[in-house]
Amino acid sequence: MGEGAQVKIRLAEARDLATELLAGAGLSSDRAARTAWCVVVADAWGVGSHGLLRLPYYLHRMRHGGYPPDAELTEVTDSGPLVTLDGGGGLGHWQAWRAAEITAERCARFGVAAVSVANSGHCGALGLYTVPGIEAGQVTLVFSNGPAVMPAWGGAKPLLSTSPLAAGIPSRPRPAIVDMATSAVARGRIAAHAKSGTPLPPGWALDAGGQPTTDPQAALHGLLAPLGGAKGFALALVVEALAGGLAGPNLSAEVPDMFADSGAAHPQRIGHLLVALDPNRFGAASARLDRLALSVVDSGGRLPGERRALPADLDPDQELDIADSTMAELRVWAGKLGVAATGRGS
Repeated sequence: MGEGAQVKIRLAEARDLATELLAGAGLSSDRAARTAWCVVVADAWGVGSHGLLRLPYYLHRMRHGGYPPDAELTEVTDSGPLVTLDGGGGLGHWQAWRAAEITAERCARFGVAAVSVANSGHCGALGLYTVPGIEAGQVTLVFSNGPAVMPAWGGAKPLLSTSPLAAGIPSRPRPAIVDMATSAVARGRIAAHAKSGTPLPPGWALDAGGQPTTDPQAALHGLLAPLGGAKGFALALVVEALAGGLAGPNLSAEVPDMFADSGAAHPQRIGHLLVALDPNRFGAASARLDRLALSVVDSGGRLPGERRALPADLDPDQELDIADSTMAELRVWAGKLGVAATGRGS
């Protein structure tokens, strides 16, 4: 197939393949299954920059020690509504999901909860970790950091990550799920363009010298512009303070780059922070949230994330469009790890 070509794979088949690859790389079966589920739901939600595209990078880092597959998630402190965890440098998906479950459990008990995961790895699409809270009827916020790719407004040195954040609002008849980077674009989209050789739209990125570029390879090793200029940088700084500053231990400037081979042996040690609020503790808040969502729809607008089915409602036979180059890489990894991948994707 030519450059940029895609293949189709059923959601269930993609999940099974990802589970087998992650287990083959050393993750326990339950952690491999949860991580694979997070990866594949990102593709089903249309967030391909955080889906199977990332899996070869995860496997590479796992093999070289950057994501120790035997890392444990351990409790550091527990004061009731506030829990701090340490991820041992491990891959972040299963760790952030467990933190989301704990956040929902504690919020149900106390009305408010905050759970941090320090010393973790990349956890993919943050919107996924609002799901336990949404299912429990809670407003949930998620913050994370990563390798520095964004300069301060007016600067030319990488200082912050894409500073992603997510929010889940349990409105009816359907929830709103906000999932966004505070850079002009998520870095995974830069990686997708680099893999396909497709030029970037102007305004997305800067090269290593701080000059605007549409070359995805130059951008991948360069800088990303903040969303909305100085205001976007200010918002990114807030996310960094919550994820890197509170959760830690690394600020973004100290985080090894996932896409650089030189950092594959070094854990990223990034931080995730989850916060949940129970609307039932705020009087008639649930009804107000429902009215807010309805007002968006009645105005002719669209709720953030309204096209994303909650994971429990996804059809396992849904077909995902995956880059042929990504599937080729996964087949190579299947060979390395002794996983059968023949016939996967068509």
